[in-house]
Amino acid sequence: MVIKKDVLFTPANKTRGLHIYLPDNYNETNERYPVMYFFDGHNLFFDEDATYGKSWGLKDFLDGWGKDIIIVGLECGHEGNERLVEFCPYTFHGRFWGGTLNGTGHKTLQWMVSTLKPMIDLEYRTWPHREATGIAGSSMGGLMALCGAVCYNDCFSKAACVSSTVSPCMASVRRDIRSSSIQEDTRIYLSFGTEEAFLPDPSDPMKSLTAIHNLTVQKDLIERGVRTDLYCQIGGGHNEASWELQIPRFMDFLWR
Repeated sequence: MVIKKDVLFTPANKTRGLHIYLPDNYNETNERYPVMYFFDGHNLFFDEDATYGKSWGLKDFLDGWGKDIIIVGLECGHEGNERLVEFCPYTFHGRFWGGTLNGTGHKTLQWMVSTLKPMIDLEYRTWPHREATGIAGSSMGGLMALCGAVCYNDCFSKAACVSSTVSPCMASVRRDIRSSSIQEDTRIYLSFGTEEAFLPDPSDPMKSLTAIHNLTVQKDLIERGVRTDLYCQIGGGHNEASWELQIPRFMDFLWR
């Protein structure tokens, strides 16, 4: 079942939607469940809720996965550039970002750790420890998931960083990986699609700028003892239809 509710997002003093998936037998047992927090919750479960009319189809996968888990999807702000600002943990520069984008993503992550997670743990039967807590997202949400697992590793032990926007902030990402306290049981999934890659090389999909940056992030993570899975999705684009196809791979890798 999927529950929709609003919550006060204190960094912006506005409400944000939550899209919460509970196993079908949740009300019939006293079991506790691991939890995975996703960004862009409105795009996860139903096409009618999704920004571009196509969801990840995550509910359909979970209903038949064979493992029970709670999903908490945080909806982004939809006014102006709220999503970019709130889902960006760094500062971006360039014409693509309208000059300088001063992200407040760390405030978002701090709110998730200090307010949202305790609220979910109190309201639902969760396993609250870090080993049973993951984080995931795509695009800017993928960057947030990476930052969450690296900088807030005492809370999140695993992350799915799908089509992450790492290229504009490689120096910051690498600095955080090198300087943060990361436990060796951490698992991080990274991915990109060949159809979304910057500066593609027709002779080798792993030579695009996007591939090189993801390989660099993976190398840095491995040096910190993190278990990683880097997936190059041949023909994959920057869209929900492509990301849906990756769900079995990253869920099995993170929760095996």
